[in-house]
Amino acid sequence: MRSRTAYITLFLFLILVTLGLRWASEASCKAASKPETLIKKADQCRNSLYRSSKRMKYRHNWLNCIKQYENVYKKYPKSEQAVWAMYRSAEMYKKLNRYSGLEADLDKALEIYKKVAIDYKEHRLADDAQYKRGEIIYHYKKDPTRAYVEFSKVEINFPSGDMLPKAQAKLKRLVVILGKKDSRKGKQGDSSSTKGLTAVKGIRHWSTPTYTRVVIDLERPVKYYSHLLKKDPKLNKPSRLYLDLKNAYVGSDIESSIPIKDGLLQRARAGQYKKDTVRVVLDIQSIGGSKIFRLHDPFRIVVDVSSVEKKALKKRIIPKTETRQAREGIRKVKKPDKTISLARQLGLSVKRIVIDPGHGGRDPGCYFRGGIKEKNIVLSLAKRLAEKIRKDLGCEVFLTRTKDQFISLEKRTAFANVKKADLFISLHINAHKQKSIWGVETYILNMATDKNAVMVAARENATSKKNISDLQSILNDLMLNSKINESSKLA
Repeated sequence: MRSRTAYITLFLFLILVTLGLRWASEASCKAASKPETLIKKADQCRNSLYRSSKRMKYRHNWLNCIKQYENVYKKYPKSEQAVWAMYRSAEMYKKLNRYSGLEADLDKALEIYKKVAIDYKEHRLADDAQYKRGEIIYHYKKDPTRAYVEFSKVEINFPSGDMLPKAQAKLKRLVVILGKKDSRKGKQGDSSSTKGLTAVKGIRHWSTPTYTRVVIDLERPVKYYSHLLKKDPKLNKPSRLYLDLKNAYVGSDIESSIPIKDGLLQRARAGQYKKDTVRVVLDIQSIGGSKIFRLHDPFRIVVDVSSVEKKALKKRIIPKTETRQAREGIRKVKKPDKTISLARQLGLSVKRIVIDPGHGGRDPGCYFRGGIKEKNIVLSLAKRLAEKIRKDLGCEVFLTRTKDQFISLEKRTAFANVKKADLFISLHINAHKQKSIWGVETYILNMATDKNAVMVAARENATSKKNISDLQSILNDLMLNSKINESSKLA
């Protein structure tokens, strides 16, 4: 009996030991699978590789470490370690290119950096990743135009990031490089006085008493500096906002002084301030704020000025709301209440909508068999849509164009601002490589554009993917004042 009891005790002890080992093993595996542990292991792999010049000559050693980083961000995409893992794997692909010479390694680094900049735009590494894209394209790809766009995205998307000063320094350097590059393509018949200088081709403006946009058109990119001068009653001089355009001259065929007199600006004038500097002066009557940015293809400088916001004198009246007892779930009605407008159903507070029929004039959009052009279809749709919105939503509607004419991107958005639009709707007809794909696409304004959205926007705006930041720049002011929720509901 005692012997049997001993066997049972020993048996139970062995079971407990086995279970204990199993639990310990499972706990160890669970701990090892944590993102902190995985990235530490990947870092050790990378550091070990960097210490051995012999091992760095073999591609599989690089890919082994990169695979470990990939394991982190694929298993734990929402973790803090995922961002660092992506950033370091992109860095490794860039360094690997020095040994492999493969363009594909640089492309992979660009792809991962882009994912960090877009998918993790609130992370402190996002602006670093965007800056790294510019560096690779500039130093490795030897493409200064595309690099200029990538560095511009740091300025546009991460204005508070620590990489902004570096990006701005690169932009200044690239403006000079691109300017010299374009000047070599200049006409042979340039006079000696303007040889190597960029012509100011014209000044355009659109305005209301509360908003004015002035566009300065140039032959090619130039450096420019802006200054704001206060009013000088002694000299009877109004406030003035002026821009000095370096390495530029005023073309003989442009109107050098343009009256505006809209309540914000009195006039815009351009003059040859120095031999190589054009000064564009905006005489100010009364403005609250201004914004200056540049666009490409062709190069132009855009100046937006807005009025001083008047504080409401009357106290805000908050309407009384009826209180009702909350109930669980939503009761489905048998028949929809046709007395409630679509605007109320969607919870829209918009009153004025601008519809933009895409393309027009010299830009036909896509072609169909029989000579049918996109520009004509979207114009017809826009007119029908305008009537439907007026009828169903009771909103005021304006069209950027009512006939077959070309309208620049800055003029379209300026039109929306001049009309004080709550929503801006642009109509296009898209295509797909597969004939079986069909339907309706709706894009909502967003600065974090994915690859497909960039391709569509570039195609529809008759520009290249590398200059898509132009589109983002000019739409930025719309986004700041846009009604995102209403846009989403209406879409």
